[in-house]
Amino acid sequence: MIKKLMLAVAAMIVTMGVAFAQVDVNKADAVALDSVKGIGAKTAKLIIDERTKGGPFKDWADLESRVKGVGAKNAQKMSAAGLQVGGKSIDGAAMKTASAKGAKPAADAKPAADAKPAAYAKPAAKPIDTKVAKPAAAPAKM
Repeated sequence: MIKKLMLAVAAMIVTMGVAFAQVDVNKADAVALDSVKGIGAKTAKLIIDERTKGGPFKDWADLESRVKGVGAKNAQKMSAAGLQVGGKSIDGAAMKTASAKGAKPAADAKPAADAKPAAYAKPAAKPIDTKVAKPAAAPAKM
């Protein structure tokens, strides 16, 4: 049961795609690009150099064709790690921003395939009787 609960919590955290930083390739500096898993300092420099030389990237296909080392497979990984092109992930979903409080999962987020909803909690014990019992007889006077 604990394993299932932990798996459900992990799936929820993963689906809250807003938990990790989302970086737009057309707006980010080298430090922000380097913070994306799968992009190192060398690739970040290549992206910035190409963006400076050829203008902003139009879409993911444009990024893949202009930057050496960014192919379809790497682009998928980078998108999953939070990289955006023109505010969109590789599947075309718009970039979501979240505040620290009240973050909601993206509408297109899907839970892990093996995640199951947590079992319902046991019902609460019988309600407490709030009626005050009257004493059987008045106390005797002395």
